[in-house]
Amino acid sequence: MERADASDLLAFLAVARERSFTRAAARLAISQPTLSQTVQSLEERLGVRLLNRTTRSVTPTQAGERLLLTIGPKFDEMEVELGALSELREKPAGTIRITATEYAAQAILMPAMAKIAPLYPDIKVEVMIDVGLTNIVAAQYDAGIRPGELVAKDMIAVRVGPDLRMAVVGSPSYFESRKRPRTPQDLTQHNCVNLHLPTHGGSLYAWEFERNGRELNVRVEGQLVFNSSGALLRAALQGLGLAYLTEGQVQPYLSSGELVRVLADWCPPFSGYHLYYPSRRQASPAFSLLVDALRYRAK
Repeated sequence: MERADASDLLAFLAVARERSFTRAAARLAISQPTLSQTVQSLEERLGVRLLNRTTRSVTPTQAGERLLLTIGPKFDEMEVELGALSELREKPAGTIRITATEYAAQAILMPAMAKIAPLYPDIKVEVMIDVGLTNIVAAQYDAGIRPGELVAKDMIAVRVGPDLRMAVVGSPSYFESRKRPRTPQDLTQHNCVNLHLPTHGGSLYAWEFERNGRELNVRVEGQLVFNSSGALLRAALQGLGLAYLTEGQVQPYLSSGELVRVLADWCPPFSGYHLYYPSRRQASPAFSLLVDALRYRAK
């Protein structure tokens, strides 16, 4: 492969991933006309169109999608290896990109960073809050944090928290005029605050229950839908409906009496949060340090 081909392929990858010549040009620190000419030259040499261009969007053609899936991971591997080499110095440094749920970021990531951030000022962590199941390879994240049962089998998984338990909660004011549900099916008679899952085609999260080996998923209904667990919590506190959240997130409000818990016997513990990342990832000193700080150690 000629050096010019490698440069042009990197230009194509940037446009295909950003779905925009403008954003890709900014990312590569070159002008948009130069980038457009580079990609056009690559298409002419290959004899095939790689991108469909309209005034509103840029999308890969079938050939472009194939090229993206084939060479993209290879360039990513080279970038990781070069990054690891640049970080081989006495003091760990570098940027780590992680996707996590809102509660995991608050309860798991922030306490770990509070320990290492003052000691290693050259380590930067970018945390993207996402309630969905993000493909960390395609989205170019270094790692993700999700409950262990959701982590793909081909990933390396490191336990970073204790077992989790869900809780159905509502405010005392909400229950003033309503009967408390005794079974998950009773939730269909309640105003429930829903969670929007962007990675599942925009569907709403089905509340999951289990008791005596019997599993039950309930698709609840209500007036409000959010894509943030923090918003669900605030809605419940204001008496706007029932919310389905992790026990740790609501425990302070249960203790203070601001929230009331129902259906506790239908919410057994399940595998806690795990940090996960591709098995082929070459761990940098900074990444290894963060993993060690996050690793769960039962007391």
